[in-house]
Amino acid sequence: MSLSRFKKVEIDLALFYLFYFAMVGVYVIFMPKVLKDLGYSSVEIGAIYTSAPLMRFILPFIFKRWIKLTHIVFFLSLAATFLITLLFFATIKSFTLILILSLFYGGAMGAALPFVETIAIEQVGKERYGKIRLWGSIGFALVALVLGNILNGYIMALTALSLMAFLTMLTGFTLAKFDRNSTLKRDIEEDNAGFSLSKYWAFWVSIFLFQFSFGGFYNFFTIYETSSGISLDVVSYLWIFGVVCEIVMLIFQGPLLERFNLLSLLLLTTLSGVLRWLLLAFYPDNIWVVMLSQATHAFSFALYYTAAIAYVYRLYTQKRLAQQFFLGISFGLGGAVGAIVSGLVYKISPSGLFIFEAFVALISAIMIIVHKRRREYVA
Repeated sequence: MSLSRFKKVEIDLALFYLFYFAMVGVYVIFMPKVLKDLGYSSVEIGAIYTSAPLMRFILPFIFKRWIKLTHIVFFLSLAATFLITLLFFATIKSFTLILILSLFYGGAMGAALPFVETIAIEQVGKERYGKIRLWGSIGFALVALVLGNILNGYIMALTALSLMAFLTMLTGFTLAKFDRNSTLKRDIEEDNAGFSLSKYWAFWVSIFLFQFSFGGFYNFFTIYETSSGISLDVVSYLWIFGVVCEIVMLIFQGPLLERFNLLSLLLLTTLSGVLRWLLLAFYPDNIWVVMLSQATHAFSFALYYTAAIAYVYRLYTQKRLAQQFFLGISFGLGGAVGAIVSGLVYKISPSGLFIFEAFVALISAIMIIVHKRRREYVA
């Protein structure tokens, strides 16, 4: 690959991640408030926000059986995502229609990202991946900062969502040309029906459990900390601090990925999650300890995510399908189940929730060890 081509693919990948995760930011941070302001109940909002992750879990099984993730399917998923964001304008006040559209929204987004992740790992390598992927974190943070200060209703929120979807679609179209014909041919020739989850069951259980352990953090961190005496503005800064730590790791993680075994990194980062949840469980009112727990986001999210997708890339020949399953089982099924269970546990004991999640993360780490000892790895 020429130097100019190398720079071009990095720029296109960076722009895609910027707009894609800015779109995720609008949907995750602001749309729940929009729905609440429109009169939706917490149960209805919960159902809507469970539908998309569950669809991301179901989608890989559909692709495994009937569909190949080619550049045409990638194009269609981007176009469908943009179209669905436009349809939100007309259906925003109907729970049934929004629920149905959210299912399709989750499916469309679930098809797009694995295609790009495969290109990123193949074209720039795991060592440089973080320096490209960090633009997604920047996009997410910028949306939180900018839209949080100017949001004045559902029209503005949906306009921002549609604009980010449109820009994601445009940048996605330019990325497909960097897809190597050799990889596409290999994926098409490889029988997806031969893709096995059970062969590496311990690994898949681990990634499900680890994302499951984040359910309470994403849903209750703000509530938990403010109820422990930390002011809302300080909690906001803690969220931003976590993202900053994530970005720093993405910039400097290259040498770690090059020097250390990927499974060893996954074990280390999973154990950092155990520490993170225990710190929150026992010291929720100590600002310095909470900052330390947020600093571990660099390991438990940034380094973990890169090591995981790089490992999945090596583990399977059906690389795009493998990335779909990774996102579907972790952020899809793990995220959905984690959100539901965390709500039930939090009602019993707020601090107990994070002890429970530390235990779940510990089991996830044990599953990595089981997987490694069965010699089901390539890194």
